[in-house]
Amino acid sequence: MGVVIPRNTTIPVKTTKVFYTSEDNQSSALISVYEGERTKASDNNRLGSFTLSGFPPALRGHPFDVCFTIDGNGTLTVAAKEVSTGSTNEIIITNYKERLSTEEIKKLIQEAENHRDEDEKFLQMAQLKNALDSCIYKIETALKKQNANLKLSTQENRKMNVAIRMAKNLLDENDLHEVDVLEDHLEDLESMFEDIIDKIG
Repeated sequence: MGVVIPRNTTIPVKTTKVFYTSEDNQSSALISVYEGERTKASDNNRLGSFTLSGFPPALRGHPFDVCFTIDGNGTLTVAAKEVSTGSTNEIIITNYKERLSTEEIKKLIQEAENHRDEDEKFLQMAQLKNALDSCIYKIETALKKQNANLKLSTQENRKMNVAIRMAKNLLDENDLHEVDVLEDHLEDLESMFEDIIDKIG
C-alpha cells in the first residue's frame, strides 16, 4: 500500500502510478482503494475495490497502470489498464458514497499521529519483507537455469537451500522478529545471490 494522492491536494487532480504483479503467470490483480493516514491498509477507510483481468503469461513484476482522478466535485475515479492486452476496468466513488465525514477525517489524522512510531516500524518491516521475498525469488529463478545446480558444489547447494528455507520461515512468522534479524538475513541472501551469478553467469 502507498499514498497516491496526499491529503490537502488541490482538486481537480489526476495521477497515474505503475504497479506490478507479485506472482509468476498472474492473470489478474485486485485493486483496493482506501482513504486515511495510516500505513497499514486495514487501519484506513476502504472505499472500494475492483479486479483487473486479462494479464498475459509473464514472470512476476509485470507492470500495469492505475490512474487516480478526482474531479472538481470530489468524485474519485480509479481506472486500471494492462497495456499489452488493452484490458481495462475502473471504479467510481462519489463524494458521498463511503467517504468519511470531516469529523471522522480529523479522528483518523489524530490516530495517525498517536501511532506514528508504530506505523513507521510497520513500514520498515514491510519494506524489508518485500526485499527479502524479492531476493528469494531472484535466487530461485537463477537456480532454475539449465544446469545451474551443477555449477555449485554440494555444500553450496545445501547452504543456499537452508538460507532460503530460513528466509521463507521469517516471512511466514509475521512480526515475531526484530528489524535487525531481517536486515541480517537479507544481507546474507544478497551476498549469496552475487556469488551464484558469478558462478552460473
